Amino acid sequence: MVIGRQVRRADEEQAVAAIAGFTVLNDITCRDWQFRTREWLQGKNWDSTTPIGPFLVTADETGPRPALDIRCEVDGQVMQSDNTGDLLFDPVHLVRYVSTMVRLNPGDVIATGTPGGVGHARKPPVFLKGGELVVTEIEGLGRLENRVVPDGA
Repeated sequence: MVIGRQVRRADEEQAVAAIAGFTVLNDITCRDWQFRTREWLQGKNWDSTTPIGPFLVTADETGPRPALDIRCEVDGQVMQSDNTGDLLFDPVHLVRYVSTMVRLNPGDVIATGTPGGVGHARKPPVFLKGGELVVTEIEGLGRLENRVVPDGA
């Protein structure tokens, strides 16, 4: 989700009003770095690993708690498929929670979660190596198509 107005320690009404809209974001993780320690931050902040877009759909079109089909494919194989209505924490809750810790400003982005099916949890695990086409799509919000490029290429 994308924040549209500044908010700090939001109540329900303020949290709803702070949501500008929604877009597609793929939280690609470098698992070999993520699991080096108990802290996950090092696996989540690599150059070019979080594609976002291509559109912003405003909250007046979706409501503050949209229930939209979401899926991720790697080279045409469905890896994840669910509905945003099944997220553990809905967008309004996330704005309330995150704004307790930090001030949210217009343009800030909150990744709202991921469906089951991530590669490292599969049996056997599936990892991106380079060359794969990753397609992430959310009903009514858009479609991201990203070719994986090996680090250093």
